[in-house]
Amino acid sequence: MRVLVVGAGAIGGYFGGRMLQAGCDITFLVRPRRAAELAAHGLVIKSPNGDVTLKDPPIVQADTLKDPFDVVLLSCKAYDLDDAMKSFAPAAGPQTSIVPLLNGMHHLDVLDARFGRERVLGGLCAIAVTLNEAREVVHLQPMQSLAFGERDGTMSERVRAIANIFASGKFGSSASANILQDMWEKWVFLATLAASTCLMRTTLGNILAAPGGKDFLLGIFDECRAIAAAEGYPPRAPFVERTLAMLTAEGSPLNASMFRDIKAGQPVEADHVIGDLIARADRAKVPAPRLRVAYTHLKAYEKQRG
Repeated sequence: MRVLVVGAGAIGGYFGGRMLQAGCDITFLVRPRRAAELAAHGLVIKSPNGDVTLKDPPIVQADTLKDPFDVVLLSCKAYDLDDAMKSFAPAAGPQTSIVPLLNGMHHLDVLDARFGRERVLGGLCAIAVTLNEAREVVHLQPMQSLAFGERDGTMSERVRAIANIFASGKFGSSASANILQDMWEKWVFLATLAASTCLMRTTLGNILAAPGGKDFLLGIFDECRAIAAAEGYPPRAPFVERTLAMLTAEGSPLNASMFRDIKAGQPVEADHVIGDLIARADRAKVPAPRLRVAYTHLKAYEKQRG
């Protein structure tokens, strides 16, 4: 089974690299700058779960991509989705399965419209990973997981086949019969974390230590949960219990990658992670005052950034 990993940045480089390390048929679709870096230094992964340098990883660029692949693993940021779709379109044949790892849900509609719903699976990952100044993939903590599945909940033959490939990477992959529920729960957590730490420009622990901080955090969480429930995906009790424990852990250093992007002056997924939630809240007539403040803050940052 041939797998095209769109991008060899932090997420694509890590998951694709682990499968390549295991001997899978992996090709990275990259831009010229990344192609030059990989040719010179290889794909370097530094991780608590084991370091590896993969010399001369198989790569292709958009202008030379012609043949369809069995699987397209898509891990770009939401604001790069249009460009990513143009770049990998030649690889999306009639039998190709697209596994997106983007945050939120809006990207499913975009991918469906371009490639057809039957080709697009649900997917998500949980990992703290970044590119350092040397353009190495740095895995920041042992946690790693990737889930995917048919959006109608069936355990299809293609899902079973993809599961075998992903399992070789030993990064905690799983085929889920409830992938949309899983994606919604991740979105609720991510939006809570992003809205709170971006708005307050600090960690969860510092927010909790401030007057009214706990009520603020739990208020955002409640808004996100209510929107998910209105969309037909109320968060399940085990998720709520785990998330509340994380959100209220004293001294927690946890913050959102979106907050780190703001500190680095990078683009952010304001519309995809927060704005789309607010749009859904409006349709369902669910109040979301805290999310609105966070969204205004993020859009002001985007305006300032230019």
